[in-house]
Amino acid sequence: MNAGFWIRLGASLLDALIIGLPIYLLSMLLLGGNADRLSDALSFLYGLLVPIFWNGYTVGKRICSIRIQKLDGSPPTIGTMLLRTVVSGLIYGFTFGIAVIVSAFMVGLREDKRAIHDFIAGTEVAYAE
Repeated sequence: MNAGFWIRLGASLLDALIIGLPIYLLSMLLLGGNADRLSDALSFLYGLLVPIFWNGYTVGKRICSIRIQKLDGSPPTIGTMLLRTVVSGLIYGFTFGIAVIVSAFMVGLREDKRAIHDFIAGTEVAYAE
């Protein structure tokens, strides 16, 4: 069964609090006012690489018992995650965030709960077995 909007939002918020905030604070300690680029880069790498090495989970997704998987149920690969993060990020940027809002509605309203980035990468976010 695919995960809906609220559980996915909860997992993202947990990732932001548990991973994102410490990365940002550590970056501030190391670089002071120039921390944004380092924290952005580390957060990007976290979102890109952790699901590859951890069977589709991030810390927040693991806590919420959901995971990213390909449509056949297999874990994401580097190619899958690059499509999911980089290509979809470009689309979200080119549309000035409108596609992010469309994606949120897609997850909330579609029966399969897939967002634009899921369609681009051929993925879904499902409850862990």
